[in-house]
Amino acid sequence: MVKHFIATQDFPKETLLEIIELVRLLKIADKEGACPKLLQGASLGMLFEEPSTRTRISFEVAMTKLGGHALYLKPGEIHLGARESLSDTARVISRMVDVIEARTLKHETVVALAKDATVPVINGLTDYNHPTQVLCDVFTMMEHAPKGKKLEDLHVTFVGDATNVCSSLMWICTRMGMHFTHAAPKAYQAPEDWQAIARKNCETSGGTLTVTDDPVAAVAKADFIYTDLWWWVGQEDEIPDRRAAFMPAYQVNSALLAKAPPSAKVMHCLPASRGVEATDEVLDGPQSIIFDQAENRLHTEKGILVWLVYPRLKHPSPELVAHHKGEIEAFLASGS
Repeated sequence: MVKHFIATQDFPKETLLEIIELVRLLKIADKEGACPKLLQGASLGMLFEEPSTRTRISFEVAMTKLGGHALYLKPGEIHLGARESLSDTARVISRMVDVIEARTLKHETVVALAKDATVPVINGLTDYNHPTQVLCDVFTMMEHAPKGKKLEDLHVTFVGDATNVCSSLMWICTRMGMHFTHAAPKAYQAPEDWQAIARKNCETSGGTLTVTDDPVAAVAKADFIYTDLWWWVGQEDEIPDRRAAFMPAYQVNSALLAKAPPSAKVMHCLPASRGVEATDEVLDGPQSIIFDQAENRLHTEKGILVWLVYPRLKHPSPELVAHHKGEIEAFLASGS
């Protein structure tokens, strides 16, 4: 069976912690200029249906640091469900690369790619979820947790619309036994099917889920206050209604931050609409860890790539490499 990274719900807490520990070790090595070339010679195919900053850069740089190579692929440059079926695209690319990362407009697309790919597929964001982002977020929270608090002690409050990041964060936090709160106007709160998944997680993890329209109460115990854009691709015609529903009560500003514990940290997956879901004063303030969070995307991608790909690679002995090199060089010499 090929392992994919499509959703954090696909893995138990222990596996997610294993990947996070790998992320930690790779980050330490990287900071000392000693990132091991664990994916030497491996290739990553990166499929993008949308523009990307953090996801594209983090995956491409991660492969380079690990000794591998990344190819940026987008619609119009390859046949991605146009003039060639998704199934054929998945099977062809699988013959040429060691791993595929896909950012797709529809979640069904990345699921279909994984169904027919014979190499690991990583979900780089869909309209449904963003698993690489939230694995990074939990790692970042562990780095910035208040002294003496374990992962299971942490309170995470998401203030804003029920985005794909909100869903993913809700699920991973409750999976890990953390305490997750979503604060939003009732019309924009996490739908019941999302909440059902989170509540199921809580039954076994000991975590908790709270959904409320009271942002002040939501941040009262928060160790981390997280926000995201108030509208998504295709929702541009809803902007006036959404802005009216969220502003000003759900904006993460200094007034709302003052209602949280002094140790609370502010997070945002970025890109941010500055002055909308959060103010510059907060995003650039001393409680903000948004750029630590952004950097950690790089280290997280390294961890995910190594966890998925390294066990699949052939690791030939020096003698076998020398044998093939000698045969090839002898062949080339015989023709000169």
